Amino acid sequence: MRITKEYGERKNEILDAAEKLFLTKGYEKCTVNDILKEVDIAKGTLYHYFKSKEDILDAIVWRYKDMVIRRTEKILKIDNISPTERLMRTFMAMQITNQIDNDIINNLHKTENALLHQKILNQIVTAMAPVLAGIIQEGIEKKIWNCRYPLQYMQVFLAASLTLTDEGIFEMDADSQMKVMTALISLLEKMLDVPEDYFAQLFMQNRGQM
Repeated sequence: MRITKEYGERKNEILDAAEKLFLTKGYEKCTVNDILKEVDIAKGTLYHYFKSKEDILDAIVWRYKDMVIRRTEKILKIDNISPTERLMRTFMAMQITNQIDNDIINNLHKTENALLHQKILNQIVTAMAPVLAGIIQEGIEKKIWNCRYPLQYMQVFLAASLTLTDEGIFEMDADSQMKVMTALISLLEKMLDVPEDYFAQLFMQNRGQM
């Protein structure tokens, strides 16, 4: 008897299979036929859900972005916390490596998966910079800090931090990683025009949760 699956269930099944194949074979080497065989469906069925292989890739990237967005939305809804605490919690919520299987992370860092990796970083910066800028604006209004270009500064900060702290892009020893983190925190303090070590101590206190 033919088993009929719900739309969302089938769509996620295709995405799960495609993500596995993209990460193990590489996006360029993986073909639509590979995905069809993995899921055991006809080409017409796949195109009912996705227009192309690139469309599937974009949907996979969206899932990673959605993971971050869902976590940060909960923080934005919390009342009675300071902009500083909201900003710190949001930065911590963006650390999703502990939510992803190590094999996926390792495969994501392979050269053949550069496109997927790049798209994920791009989407996270695009989605999260306005969220962080909103928190920055809240702090400005409450006179906690000062910032001339909240959105643009957060775009710069995210692009720099996500790239420089990504072991798949830059290989560094522990000492170099610590120096980069210290420099990034110092940069954030300058962007928000707060005293030196304003964020440094907070980051160190919360490091175990990040």
